[in-house]
Amino acid sequence: MSSGERFWPARLRWRMRGALQWPAFVLFTLLDGIVISALPPALIEEPNLIVGVLAATFGNLVLIGAVAPFLAGRLARRDRLDTTARELLQDRIAAIALAIGLAACLVSGLANRPVIVSETEATEEVGRELRAYVERSGSEELRRNLETANTIRLSEGFFRTCIARDDRRRYFCLFIDTEKDPTEVRRDPSAEPNAGFAAPDPTRAR
Repeated sequence: MSSGERFWPARLRWRMRGALQWPAFVLFTLLDGIVISALPPALIEEPNLIVGVLAATFGNLVLIGAVAPFLAGRLARRDRLDTTARELLQDRIAAIALAIGLAACLVSGLANRPVIVSETEATEEVGRELRAYVERSGSEELRRNLETANTIRLSEGFFRTCIARDDRRRYFCLFIDTEKDPTEVRRDPSAEPNAGFAAPDPTRAR
């Protein structure tokens, strides 16, 4: 067998050893998407699997297409590697970068978790306070229309929630401050719905 005939099988085996990045890309993109949908970072407002996979796809393509080649080029020049060795090195760096990206998604999602839990607890508190206020008010109109309640967040822990009147043109609104202990509930004299409401200065509104 000639040296050329021996060269190509050897090169093929060498390349096969380095064929990690694209299988890793598929695997880590799916895992990243699952993590992002379950533990969304702060920048993802409406997380789901599709949004997570799309975000992961973009990020992982940057890792494979830009970060890995840059790092591999720097190391290859330093160690004076030939083209084949550089390709193998780039492949391994890409796989490692994808694994680091998954870890970053986990850390970012876990760091944002307390914020999500806190916000959920605050909105649940708003719902409880609204129902309690309506029950105390003795107003049959408010009780009839409780299902029309709409809430917006004006600042951290500070909400405006409105219930439509029978004519659906006027609204009964409350300011609810969950940051205070006990939670403060105040009537807003404005009958303007939340859709057109201009938020006041939170420090003045409180």
